[in-house]
Amino acid sequence: SEKLYTASPGLVNGLQARTFGVWTLLSSVIRCLCAIDIRNRTLYHITLFTFFLALAHFLSEVFIYHTAALTIGVMAPLMVASFSILGMLIGLQYLEVEALSHNKKKN
Repeated sequence: SEKLYTASPGLVNGLQARTFGVWTLLSSVIRCLCAIDIRNRTLYHITLFTFFLALAHFLSEVFIYHTAALTIGVMAPLMVASFSILGMLIGLQYLEVEALSHNKKKN
């Protein structure tokens, strides 16, 4: 939390830092599970949503709440979330095409 919320470090306490840590761990578990079972559409959508949440969180901390500055500590997760969203949206098209072709084979 000390590397991220540099604009107003006094607003971040230990409880908030631990909550953020647990949220990060949960997101990591979801993303690893998606990597293992990439064809699970529900898990894929949940994983994509975690990247949208991360992007929204960091953008709001920088531009709305002004608790984070655009340092490398904030830019890195913003770039990871942005590129991951882009990659997953592209991958979503292949997932949908694969589901359609699988359904055609069943019929």
